[in-house]
Amino acid sequence: MAEKGVKVFGMWASPMAVRVEWALRLKGVEYEYIDEDLANKSEALLRYNPVTKKIPVLVHDGKPIAESTVIVEYIDETWKDGYPIMPADPYERAQARFWARFAEEKCNAALYPIFATTGEAQRKVVQEAQQLLKTLQTELEGKKFFGGDAVGYLDIVVGWYAHWLPVIEEVSGASVVTEEELPLMKAWFDRFLAVDVIKATLPDRDRMLALNKARREQLLSA
Repeated sequence: MAEKGVKVFGMWASPMAVRVEWALRLKGVEYEYIDEDLANKSEALLRYNPVTKKIPVLVHDGKPIAESTVIVEYIDETWKDGYPIMPADPYERAQARFWARFAEEKCNAALYPIFATTGEAQRKVVQEAQQLLKTLQTELEGKKFFGGDAVGYLDIVVGWYAHWLPVIEEVSGASVVTEEELPLMKAWFDRFLAVDVIKATLPDRDRMLALNKARREQLLSA
């Protein structure tokens, strides 16, 4: 008999894994969460995702799906009668995917170096990241969320910025999302983190600070 139910293989501090939990909770789908030790990955994780061997992985009735954005779309398509994550209009859906890819390929790539740099090099990458985030911020003009009046697909994809970026800023000493430079995004941070489903799955900030301080020290000393 095929395995029934929903499982999520993640890691407590992963901003990509939390996207899957947000989507499932918005839909009201019950699931089992398995927290992975990425230095000692479980046999189950490697069996379900033998290609990239990464988290997150969603397992639905024994069938695995990998890659967080793919998983979020799968959740929306599978539990159609629940909370709508993707826009109903095809053009708006395409736009949401476009901006999600922009965030994944451009914004994320610009944010990661902030964590591993200092001094003038860091100031340069902060400015580059801010310019890209300002472009993304235009999608918030006249809206409460990227999804409009409620959290949608793009909010889920970029939602990690709201909780993880302030930690990166504190650890690295950089200021990225400020009221002066990115006022719409700064206000969106507060609105997004106030949503019950979102804040229910956020990792502990003190624990994240400790983890990221150790990582930064390791990177800078390498």
